[in-house]
Amino acid sequence: MNKKKFISTAQDVINLEIKALQDLKKNINNSFNKAVVQIAKCQSKVILCGVGKSGLIAAKIAATLASVGTPSFNISASEASHGDLGMISKKDILILISNSGETKELKNIIQYVNRNKILLVGIVSKKDSILYKASDIKLLLPSVREAAGIVPTSSTISQLALGDALAIATMKYKKFGKLDFKRLHPAGSLGAQLKTVEDIMITGNKIPFVNENLKTFKALKILSEKKLGILVVRDKTKKTKGIITDGQIRRVSQKKSNFQDLKVKEIMTKKPIFVDTNMLAAKALSLMNNKKITSLLVCDKKKPSVTIGVIHVHTILQSNIS
Repeated sequence: MNKKKFISTAQDVINLEIKALQDLKKNINNSFNKAVVQIAKCQSKVILCGVGKSGLIAAKIAATLASVGTPSFNISASEASHGDLGMISKKDILILISNSGETKELKNIIQYVNRNKILLVGIVSKKDSILYKASDIKLLLPSVREAAGIVPTSSTISQLALGDALAIATMKYKKFGKLDFKRLHPAGSLGAQLKTVEDIMITGNKIPFVNENLKTFKALKILSEKKLGILVVRDKTKKTKGIITDGQIRRVSQKKSNFQDLKVKEIMTKKPIFVDTNMLAAKALSLMNNKKITSLLVCDKKKPSVTIGVIHVHTILQSNIS
């Protein structure tokens, strides 16, 4: 076959799948809303099941739902009739996926969930099928033309897209945000980019606190010991009054010969920049770059003038955050 014909075949397959998705988009109706609400309110598990290629799609949808805060897993349709039906409890929701809705492996599962009054969501393309008629919530997929007329392609891409749409809509309904997502994705580059200031800030005795009335020559020793390049200045009530950087001290030392006898409050920068514990570390890094500084103070929401942590540019970079 001419190599150009391969490109043409690829384009034909993609065009068929685009057409299937366009038809699916037009076909979304109130049944979709009902499914989202039921999935979001489910107090147990969402279980997905399908046969063949639909089974593979079911596994992917289950993984996506779980990743955005909806406990879910996939079961094998063939194994369900050999004991795995016991995985489905009365408080669960079962989502069955089948293009024809007539696959024989699904019949025992349908009978089981109907008999036990388990909510059944059917993703199917045929209205006269067993699955469509038995489903409590019917998500009807439009009829499609498969690649080469027989290979499951347009139908499976529609199933996958609908599953993704269910997962994202449920996520939004439950107000599942970036911080929730981070808790379920702690590893890898994605987990790093979702780290918050609280995850990597310096706390406790590592924070270089000094009293505002401390003489600079004593403050220099603390600056050297803590090795952060800054000092956090506070009053006797532990309220933060300012910040001193090693750069400031160098500049003052060049101007005043008696700088070591000065109190730290005389040379500190007042009104330092505070950030909240929930700020993404990547955003904190961006703020540092814009302000041309190397550290930010972290405050308590209830006590905005009290420093509870320090986030340093080196700590952020060491956490592979950019």
